[in-house]
Amino acid sequence: MTHDGTERSFTGPLAGLRVVEVGSIGPGPYCAMLLADLGADVIRVDRAQGAALVGPNADFRTEVLHRGRRSVAVDLKHPRGHEVVLDLVASADALIEGFRPGVAERLGIGPDVCLAANSRLVYGRMTGYGQDGPLAQAVGHDINYIAQSGVLALVGRQGQPPTPPLSLVGDFGGGGAVLALGLLAAVWEAGRSGRGQVVDAAMVDGSALLAAAFHGFVSAGTWRTERGTNIVDSGAPFYDAYETADGRWLAVGALEPHFYADLLDVLGLDAAALPDRDDHTRWPELAKVFADTIRERTREEWVTRAAGRGCISPVLDVQEAWVHPHNVARGTFVDVAGVTQPAPQPRFSRTTAVVDGPPPVPGEHTREALAAWGIDPDVVRDWERDGAIRLADQPAPVPTQEGSLSDEAP
Repeated sequence: MTHDGTERSFTGPLAGLRVVEVGSIGPGPYCAMLLADLGADVIRVDRAQGAALVGPNADFRTEVLHRGRRSVAVDLKHPRGHEVVLDLVASADALIEGFRPGVAERLGIGPDVCLAANSRLVYGRMTGYGQDGPLAQAVGHDINYIAQSGVLALVGRQGQPPTPPLSLVGDFGGGGAVLALGLLAAVWEAGRSGRGQVVDAAMVDGSALLAAAFHGFVSAGTWRTERGTNIVDSGAPFYDAYETADGRWLAVGALEPHFYADLLDVLGLDAAALPDRDDHTRWPELAKVFADTIRERTREEWVTRAAGRGCISPVLDVQEAWVHPHNVARGTFVDVAGVTQPAPQPRFSRTTAVVDGPPPVPGEHTREALAAWGIDPDVVRDWERDGAIRLADQPAPVPTQEGSLSDEAP
């Protein structure tokens, strides 16, 4: 059942894939969200007490990274807590955990015991620095991991400090997305070999991979190591953002000659009167001309002048992006229980991926999810009586129908 009592449907291309997610924050949940978005049946094992939220969020119902799965609340420090995970693992295709190396083993849910329970299991491990190496036991955040991989040093303007690119590169791109790819690759292989394995995903390694092209440029000597002096790092005046007359911003992307010619035409500038675009020493002069020119008109005036050309785009804020006609036509964003969020991606012509309701409250589906995965009801009652599992702290704050787990919550 979903939060409103309707049958949960797994309609995406990963329908039939079963994943156990041991609750964490950041990249692990993002990985699980990607899989759940595409139809995987993901059970999130939340802490019995003190389950964590990401960033400034204070409501599990609006925690977008938790969408698309059911939650069971388990006390992994209880003498029987590991039994819950191992019983789920027995019929799972994959597991996701984000502990520091060795913690899962101490809790009794490490890869050896899980693979003993299910030899075809793919055991996904998400850490900052990996399972081995001098920094394996170090703690950190996205900014620390992308600093270690060399990515952070590449991001920012000339003469300015490195600029953190949100938490996109370490947590989500180099972390969760790379782990999701690794899990699916290993599940594919297990389908042929009949053998599971451990997938070691580290945010340092994954963020380095995201920057593969730039590591290659530096190695080949074609990339200036001084930040903000190259073609796509804010160094080139024809690949940057400029303020408009109304205090908004315009994105200019005119790398190729034909795009550059279009840009000059839109701006009303004569190439013959401008510094040579290929002379890096004169880029600051060219940037000033562009900045002064673009500041003469509003953002929408420039967008109108550039219609049909690919050299200029408005810099939309998040709320503008939600309602832009193109994004609306594509269904890029969806509203789920009053929370606007990106729709599952990519698109599939037959096996449509959907978000079927808001994220769960920890423990909201404890009985339902365990039953759906074939766990003996008597065993579930024993766990509940012993305190190894619990139900949600409170009913879900939405109307319920007969049969929904919210009716059973204390």
